Amino acid sequence: MTSISTVAVIGLGYIGLPTAAILAENGVKVLGVDVSDHTVDAVNAGTVPFVEPDLAGFVARGVENGLLRASTTTPAADAYIVAVPTPFKDGHSPDLGYIEAAARGLAPQLTGDELVILESTSPPGATEHMAEVIFAERPELRESELDFAHCPERVLPGRVMVELVTNDRIVGGSTRRAAERARDLYRTFCEGEILLTDTRTAEMAKLVENSFRDVNIAFANELSVICAEQGIDVWELIELANHHPRVNILQPGPGVGGHCIAVDPWFIVDAAPQTARLIRSAREINDAKPQWVIDQAKAAAFDVQQATGRTPVVAALGLAFKPNIDDLRESPALNIAVELADQFSASAVLVTEPHVEALPAKLQGKANVELVSAADAIARADVILLLVDHDAFADLAPSAAGKRVIDTRGQWRRG
Repeated sequence: MTSISTVAVIGLGYIGLPTAAILAENGVKVLGVDVSDHTVDAVNAGTVPFVEPDLAGFVARGVENGLLRASTTTPAADAYIVAVPTPFKDGHSPDLGYIEAAARGLAPQLTGDELVILESTSPPGATEHMAEVIFAERPELRESELDFAHCPERVLPGRVMVELVTNDRIVGGSTRRAAERARDLYRTFCEGEILLTDTRTAEMAKLVENSFRDVNIAFANELSVICAEQGIDVWELIELANHHPRVNILQPGPGVGGHCIAVDPWFIVDAAPQTARLIRSAREINDAKPQWVIDQAKAAAFDVQQATGRTPVVAALGLAFKPNIDDLRESPALNIAVELADQFSASAVLVTEPHVEALPAKLQGKANVELVSAADAIARADVILLLVDHDAFADLAPSAAGKRVIDTRGQWRRG
């Protein structure tokens, strides 16, 4: 069994690049692979193409020390970590096309004793499918000692470089040997407990973790809608209820976003459509919350127009899917801003996102949309939607009379 001295990380996004950087930080020679020339050029220059605290320092050191470089082509390596997207297709079915492309790209480099790890969040059976794609390209490798494993990431955006080291990891192997090889590789940097299982259980574990969160967020979101109908302050209610020693209700919001919680539960529903009823209901509740927020904004805008006789100015504060990052993937805040721009086409729609420098593609070309500072948006708007509780917004609660505020995160109440 060949020892692992070089690792190719395929996909240098929000998970792949930090993984590559932390391996390089711990003395492993890492060859990063990405389809984006911009990403490859940024990494080879020792910089990062997105915002993640502390990552830039790790990348810069890895490149400077000669342990990290990037390319658009897959090199030969002792181990491969596939960290590519797994989006939807045909509604809510998982699209494994990126995994398949990565498998085909690495297959020509294999000699038969490598370790191939899938880190992408995946439905049960995806690691086995990746192996079959490789074997279809290289049938002779079926008789080799090629090892496959699944090791799902479990990190929080904004704390990735900390949690890669401190969090426990689940490693599922196609065989016990594969699991142990993957464990030994992750032990290079992981200080948490590394738990071994099979590939399907490891795949399902990640989906279950995020579905658990989704179900609990759905409870909070449904509660917020009920409280609005009943004239109850949902934030006070949750605070009071959470004083019970066995109650811990999460905070409601404008929906659920990101590459995990908004996506992963659907993989379970797709795998077991007749039995995953609670998980499906939670997804439907959370997916419906943005429209409820838009309806609140429309009602507030109508009230302003009735009172003043003029077309109201609407502001959307925050576009990211969670606080203090620039990640817009599956962001309900961004989708709400797009819908506001379409439905208030005669109004000025002011958007602010302190972590981006230009309007996202979904908002570009909309003549009524401006990207402005939070202070400017609050000063000019009649209807203000706080969609993301960025720290930068905490002390900006509007005090001027006549403003209609829809605080979907309760940040200004907490402040």
